[in-house]
Amino acid sequence: MKYGIVMFPSKKLQDLVNSYRKRYDPHYALIPPHITLKHVFESSDDEIKTVSRKLNQLSKQHHPMKIHVSKVSTFQPVNNTIYFKVEPTPELEQLNKELYSELPGEEPEYSFVPHITIGQKLSNDEHSDIYGQLRMVGIDHEEVIDRFHLLYQLENGQWTVYETYRLGEE
Repeated sequence: MKYGIVMFPSKKLQDLVNSYRKRYDPHYALIPPHITLKHVFESSDDEIKTVSRKLNQLSKQHHPMKIHVSKVSTFQPVNNTIYFKVEPTPELEQLNKELYSELPGEEPEYSFVPHITIGQKLSNDEHSDIYGQLRMVGIDHEEVIDRFHLLYQLENGQWTVYETYRLGEE
């Protein structure tokens, strides 16, 4: 089965992101707005129990994290994804690093860029037009996230929470 590890922002921020995603992101119905901490990895039912125990340990070693969403950005020319940039922090980067070093799965294809996707799989013209509009709107949002989630993918492509881990709690 396929798994991934994410942080969900507040409902307020999710609502803002979804106001764009429903138009610009074909994955809108498959997963809520999120910050990916560890990309998709395969695991068996037995292995995921070990992964879950490890995630529980890791969650206790980290505290709730302040995030600052500072601007609209893009991964172009690599791909036509538009996102809200989450400013990297040492705490967020350390958690990401530990998830890759402590859990199964391959090293990430790209370096860690914390973000919340608002549009993807856009044509070049769509990307240029939408990115230009969203950059003018801008964003400046701060909040504290106190948990992360292990998700699994259903047969229809939807992602659902397997387990939630609170940061810093015994």
